[in-house]
Amino acid sequence: MILIPEINVLIADDSPLTRKILKALIESDKSLRIIGVARDGIEAVEKANKLNPDVIIMDIKMPNMDGLTALQYILEEKNIPVIVVSSLGEKSSIIAYEALELGAFDYIEKPDDLYYLKDELIKKIHAAYIFSQSEEAKKEFFSEKDISYQPKEKKETETNIEMDFYGVTIGISTGGPREIYDVLPKFPANLNAAIFLVQHIPEKFTKTYAERLNNSCELKVVEAENDMDVKPGYVYVGKGGYHLKLRKGLNGLKIMLSKTPRTIFMPSADILMESVLEHFNNKTIGVLMTGMGDDGAKAMVKIKENNGYTIAESEETAVVFGMPAEAIRLGGANIVLPSYMIANEVIEKVGLRNG
Repeated sequence: MILIPEINVLIADDSPLTRKILKALIESDKSLRIIGVARDGIEAVEKANKLNPDVIIMDIKMPNMDGLTALQYILEEKNIPVIVVSSLGEKSSIIAYEALELGAFDYIEKPDDLYYLKDELIKKIHAAYIFSQSEEAKKEFFSEKDISYQPKEKKETETNIEMDFYGVTIGISTGGPREIYDVLPKFPANLNAAIFLVQHIPEKFTKTYAERLNNSCELKVVEAENDMDVKPGYVYVGKGGYHLKLRKGLNGLKIMLSKTPRTIFMPSADILMESVLEHFNNKTIGVLMTGMGDDGAKAMVKIKENNGYTIAESEETAVVFGMPAEAIRLGGANIVLPSYMIANEVIEKVGLRNG
């Protein structure tokens, strides 16, 4: 029998009625408990520090201090996942994306009838909690059959396409939409590599994320689509709700999107890295950056063991030193670097294409 821990939640919203309804919805799940409420951003920061909740539900539009400002203060002090629940009108996508850039775990648009939020809210609170926990805590919370991923063993000898360029995998999560700009814009257009990027972000934002990156990079940044050709000089951003994998095509590698296995986040850094390693072998570069949890850590070990090269972001620059810290702990990092040094290290390893 799986023991479900009690998850402590803090609600920050300036509306007394909204706080009351959210409390009732959340506590309808027996594993969730509201340990405090805040009427504005100032109270949210104070109670986050005092009560140390597992998850925070926070509105954006609040008096005295808005939710975006409070989010920044909270993440500077605590590694607490924050789910933004707010009604932002016409500017919703812009402000929601800004919240994700600052490090919000997820965003939910607040409907007119809050009761429609129940299932989605409970599901995302569970996901936020479990993603912030250790591997041992995850095993207690979810059965391995329900939600797990075990990296497959790579065959010793496997007939692969001989790649004449590198496969660079980047796994990044909390705080990633902002921090990735320390890396991707520094790559030249003639980088001798294809880059595969998994960013844990709500499904509806991955396309916008890719478009924004494309405007700031010399490399061509695209949201990955099924059957795309894999080419050097491109960044393939994992599509929300799908795993980003590779497969052999008639004339090279192709992108393959998959719904299996079911994991907490789709796409998953572990699954991407395993797939890239399968096809690029020792021309695989693994990069693991800011984020809660341990997605990508086991695959980093595999890449290193198979003579690829792995880079973990240092605590100095990581918004949340979770994923890279776990890779380091497992022995999966060849080198540990601050975010602003990662691009140069990759360039040195993969080189540039002629012409």
